[in-house]
Amino acid sequence: MTSSTTNETAASSPDDNAAGTRISSEKGNVLIIGNSGVGKSTLVNAVLGEDRAEASFGSEGTTKELKLYESEHLPFRVIDTVGFEPSFMKRTAAIRAIRRWSKTSAQQGKMDTRINVIWFCVDGTSGKLFEQTIKSLSLATKMWPSVPVITVITKSYSVPDRKNNIEMVTNVFSAQRQAKNLRKIIPVVASTFTINENAYAAPEGITELIDATNELLPEGYRAAEKDIFRFVLNRKRVFGQGIIATATASGVAVGAVPIKFPDAAILMPVELAEVNALARLYGIDKMENSQPFLDSIVDVGTVSSTAKSMLSLLKAIPGVNIGAAVLNAVIAGGMVAAIGEGTMYAFEQVYLGNKSIDDLDWLQQLMESRLSSAFIDKLKAAASQATEGMSASRIIELVR
Repeated sequence: MTSSTTNETAASSPDDNAAGTRISSEKGNVLIIGNSGVGKSTLVNAVLGEDRAEASFGSEGTTKELKLYESEHLPFRVIDTVGFEPSFMKRTAAIRAIRRWSKTSAQQGKMDTRINVIWFCVDGTSGKLFEQTIKSLSLATKMWPSVPVITVITKSYSVPDRKNNIEMVTNVFSAQRQAKNLRKIIPVVASTFTINENAYAAPEGITELIDATNELLPEGYRAAEKDIFRFVLNRKRVFGQGIIATATASGVAVGAVPIKFPDAAILMPVELAEVNALARLYGIDKMENSQPFLDSIVDVGTVSSTAKSMLSLLKAIPGVNIGAAVLNAVIAGGMVAAIGEGTMYAFEQVYLGNKSIDDLDWLQQLMESRLSSAFIDKLKAAASQATEGMSASRIIELVR
């Protein structure tokens, strides 16, 4: 078969095709995944109706990088992936290639790379589906836990074997997490197969696959949006925890300075920097009238009666045999960490649309709850474990 680069694009530049024109954002994306040699490239050619993906009968798959194909006659694009090779290193490389492609979808302006349907290809002539293949599927598509899956049984030449193959796929999937996403199992013959000089297995199942995919696209659009949102939110949480850890370290450093620590106001610069950093992360600072929301958080953690009364209770912890500097470091670090955790939760609720930045009463109650009796008990426990000369990193572990 001949190979063509028309309308294909490597994973490194998923926004543009080989001719340099932007791919229409009105179409969905179908990710084809499976073991090397299972017939993915032949399937691509059959679905597109022309030879675009190189196919061969070699021991290694022909697709060396992820490539995207599209036809004006199809409502979706097809992403042909690197096949899973038997060797661990090659299989891992294939999984990473798909995950790299997927992560570009989380970037602003990368709508064209979102996966809406997954075709999981299984060789119908092998009669076996190993759990490792399902595991590879799960690892490669980890970013798309909601996207619908169609299992395509390729090389499905034997009519009697099709029932067994469908049963095989159903049974293996039933024990895997991906089972909830499996929508259809479709046997196909992608190209005419010569059985002998008098018998042929004609192409079939391709139009059924196209129709099934088209039917699943609306669900796939919603699933991709949901999965991208979840991915971005999780990344914000990771970055947010990093901000809180850094601010807590600053709080510990401020508290450990051997000066009088009369109230929580000394922590205002640290908490203000923490709140502002988290606000930028969640986009709260760009919202209209956000300043009162941000000010309320800092007030609760520094000059409020709650902060002052909590500090008084903590300064008189009975039975704690450590110097004032260590105790101050524990208290300061704990307060900054508590305000940070409360701030991140509040910002996340606004980001999710569950709360409004105008709901200052809810915010004040939330932040005050972070400095409740349970928080005091936590810091008392941390102070009881602290020792003279304890490192700042260890103090941070105790208070978080």
